Amino acid sequence: MIKKLVLVFIAVFAISSYGQEGTASPYSFYGIGSLKFKGTVENRSMGGLSIYTDSIHINLRNPASYAGKNLEVLNNESRPVKFTVGGSYSSMDLKSDSGSDKASSTTFDYLALSIPVGKLGFGFGLLPYTSVGYKLESLNNDARISNRFKGQGGLNKAFFGLGYLIMDGLSVGIDAQYNFGNIQNSTVAYSYDVDGDPIPNPSRENNRSDLSGLNFNLGVSYKTMLDQRLELVSGITYTPESNLASRNERSFSTITINSSTGQEFVLNTIETDLEASGLKETNLVLPSKFSIGVGVGEPMKWFVGIESVYQQTGNFSNPLYTSSFTKYEDATTISIGGFYIPQYNSFTSYFKRAVYRAGLHFENTGLVFENPDPNIKKESIKEFGISFGVGLPVGSFFSNANLGFELGKRGTTNSKLIQENFVNFQLSLSLNDRWFSKRKYD
Repeated sequence: MIKKLVLVFIAVFAISSYGQEGTASPYSFYGIGSLKFKGTVENRSMGGLSIYTDSIHINLRNPASYAGKNLEVLNNESRPVKFTVGGSYSSMDLKSDSGSDKASSTTFDYLALSIPVGKLGFGFGLLPYTSVGYKLESLNNDARISNRFKGQGGLNKAFFGLGYLIMDGLSVGIDAQYNFGNIQNSTVAYSYDVDGDPIPNPSRENNRSDLSGLNFNLGVSYKTMLDQRLELVSGITYTPESNLASRNERSFSTITINSSTGQEFVLNTIETDLEASGLKETNLVLPSKFSIGVGVGEPMKWFVGIESVYQQTGNFSNPLYTSSFTKYEDATTISIGGFYIPQYNSFTSYFKRAVYRAGLHFENTGLVFENPDPNIKKESIKEFGISFGVGLPVGSFFSNANLGFELGKRGTTNSKLIQENFVNFQLSLSLNDRWFSKRKYD
């Protein structure tokens, strides 16, 4: 157990120290950033499918998974303590009508622990929920830089959850989630004289929002055998609408820019009185979310399922940052995926004991661009991805290392927008051990 805990903390330190920004997506400019949390590597490798639960993996999207049946090993029944840590690397090709670019990011994704207590189970952990990380430029009619935008930060979640096994195959659960973090962004405005030369010492607007708030996530998981081989698996989750308290700061600076490095140096700064305009403290709406899914499979052999997620992002609002070009509509996601295990108890082949996963997802993110130009149509930002993964056994008690690979596309080049073609690599450790087990012999 000590060795496993050391391994977890080494992995967390390595991942978090290497990754500085959780995203490089231009679309993280909007709202409170791009959604980071889409489940564990196991979920994401199946297209984001999160309805499947078992005794050796943590399902962070459905708190009902903290409760479950015991696992029988060597004539000894117990439910293992489960802990997991994950991280990812993303590479993006950004493309628009006027050019293209590349970006990448490496990030820590989650750290969690689940402990069984009789029919109860509880879990807790930490994960990034949204991420902001962009550097953008806009051009004027003379093809010169008009504005330069930069942002960083995001929203994190610390959660504590309980699950209860009502009867064999049926469990319920609830997560309490504390959201915290900050978002910082700046806009540099460039001006030019009559000869087209840049005027020195441009102005920069600086904004910072410190966010905090509490919300809950409810879940139900149900399993039953349809016959001697086939098992039906289903899951439902619901997250009620909640508020985020936002403490805001805004200032304006005169800056000078190093022409060779692009580094900005502040000459003087004026603080803005947001309290006078009622923007010092504001509330942001975290929309409600509902998911439902169902699947069939043969236990310890294969599984295939489908899941739908609905989020009322049309209710999202942020009084401090508004744009006449953007609005929000309700978001939807469809995930289809599954896994296959050639022979979970094979003694002759290591790779027959591996778990092979695949899936795909279709997502309407809820972000909509409306240009006042009647010749440019409204565009909803959509995402498509196809994913693959493998769970490799490590240790002696059903622990595993999970590798995931995802290819996808977000956005469009229509209406002067940006299309992201991304490749994601994910890695997690899902470790298990018996802390509490009944002795059959003294």
